[in-house]
Amino acid sequence: MTHSNVRFQVDPASVPSTPSWMEEVAAVAHILSQTGIISAIEDHVQFARARFGTYDTIDFVVVLFSYALSGEPTIAAFYDRLAPFVQEFLALFDRQRLPSRSALSRFLAALDEKTVEALRTQFQSDLFERTTAFPTPGGLWDRVGQRLYGDGCGWDPASGEPSRPSPPSDVA
Repeated sequence: MTHSNVRFQVDPASVPSTPSWMEEVAAVAHILSQTGIISAIEDHVQFARARFGTYDTIDFVVVLFSYALSGEPTIAAFYDRLAPFVQEFLALFDRQRLPSRSALSRFLAALDEKTVEALRTQFQSDLFERTTAFPTPGGLWDRVGQRLYGDGCGWDPASGEPSRPSPPSDVA
């Protein structure tokens, strides 16, 4: 049985797939942008640098954030995987140019305590300004709504013993 309206087209050109971590980077980029963190870093974190050309501190910060989210084993592997999608990546953070590997290396080598402290302070102040959208902290609960303590695998870290589940209240 054939369907005349179904056609297959094959293109021998290889097209790279989007990295699996790009979605997470996009979500974080959206949050950083919508909450004003990117603007705050641009405004409040200054780095007295020489020979970084057209790059700003935020350019390096977004690369390092994204590298951490990617889970790639090395920064070189991250850059290689990102290469086909540089324009899309830059658009996520509203940036114009991706710092080269050598520029990133020079930035990290020249990074001073004052800049690190300014970044830390910026993130810490943002953390304290925002309240969580969740009514309770994370954790595990059983079927009757009692919080489970331990690692969730049946081990009670307080006693160092296997945890024993209590029988359901409706069992005689």
